[in-house]
Amino acid sequence: METLQNTVQALVNHFKNELKSYLEYSELEQSLAIAFAHYLGFSRIDLVLNKDNLVDPKKVVQIEQVIQGLKTAKPLAHILGEWEFNGLIFKVNESTLIPRPETEELVQQIVEENKSSGKLSILDIGTGSGCIAIALKNELPNSSIVAFDVSKKAIVLAQENAKNNATEVRFENVDILKTERLEEKFDIIVSNPPYITNKEKALMHANVLDYEPHLALFVEDTEPLLFYNAIADFANIHLNEQGRLYFEINEYFGKEVKEMLTNKKFKNVNIVKDINEKDRIVYCNI
Repeated sequence: METLQNTVQALVNHFKNELKSYLEYSELEQSLAIAFAHYLGFSRIDLVLNKDNLVDPKKVVQIEQVIQGLKTAKPLAHILGEWEFNGLIFKVNESTLIPRPETEELVQQIVEENKSSGKLSILDIGTGSGCIAIALKNELPNSSIVAFDVSKKAIVLAQENAKNNATEVRFENVDILKTERLEEKFDIIVSNPPYITNKEKALMHANVLDYEPHLALFVEDTEPLLFYNAIADFANIHLNEQGRLYFEINEYFGKEVKEMLTNKKFKNVNIVKDINEKDRIVYCNI
């Protein structure tokens, strides 16, 4: 890359020109903002105010690596090795899902409804990177939080994220489909389980299909509520009196999840739409 391209503006232009045929406009702009903030420490305004500044050649190389990674459909989170969720930074890798904005909405739903409840016992099922459990501990510091995942690699990463964010969460390697009864009971059980049916794969981008764990994403077309059924049965036994169950759901199965929970005698079953007006959260009382 020539010296001319080592100015902030030249590097911005290079980033956009190289990726304009690979990413949609909004994704390109977002990727640029995140990558430049990560490596240069610049906000969008800084990019304008400092457009004529020269960029350290090492930083230029890092931005170039981002460009080449994005061209292969590698998620930006995996290129950077970390991702922001609910104001915290989480390490990410191909063993867990990348934390998503819809899941932030789930966390905020729980926080808003329970922030005045004092000390709570909370269980997060299918914790992945630990983002839900750790964000809840950060927002509800008096609560005790346990998190399960079937993947040992996910547990290792989640433990690292808890340490990095100075939060105390107990992580356990548990397969909820094979767990019937524990000694503990909880005030809140939350889960963002696998909920994408195999037939929906055709609608998904390569950066998800090729880089994120299918174990955490997909269920058979014939059993779209597999995990919801198992977790609801588990919750029926392991929630305290007046306890509450929260799910992130597939937008196409809100009605079915609500009906299932009602049939299992849960009360006050509610469906909440996300910022994109899609059914995304279901919560209810025992």
